[in-house]
Amino acid sequence: MLHITDDIAIADWELTESFSRSSGPGGQNVNKVETAVELRFEAERSPNLPDPVKRRLKRIAGRRWTLDGAIVIRAEETRSQARNRELARERLAEMIRAALVAPKRRVPTKPTLGSQRRRLAAKTARGQVKALRGKVEEE
Repeated sequence: MLHITDDIAIADWELTESFSRSSGPGGQNVNKVETAVELRFEAERSPNLPDPVKRRLKRIAGRRWTLDGAIVIRAEETRSQARNRELARERLAEMIRAALVAPKRRVPTKPTLGSQRRRLAAKTARGQVKALRGKVEEE
């Protein structure tokens, strides 16, 4: 059971973990110990997440969202399999917490009359400066 917030928790059947050998340096240890963790969360089928949260989660996950609606997170930073499992689960929890926050609706506003006038005055002044840059005519 992975607890996201007080009222949202993810059941163990929704998470699948597979282990593989980690890439990169590590001496003889890297060739025999499967420390890299690939955490798979069946987000599309999850009964614990409402639809708007799933839509936001899909956008946040990006390339980690598979065609069958699962999120795949890979963790191979540390040499410990247990620590990599923790990191992967924490990343998933952070991603879901970010998706829980609904974006604020933007309220369209109009520019004030004063700001419009200041803008036009600045444009006029700039135009006058540029008008003075032409070739100098001899009288």
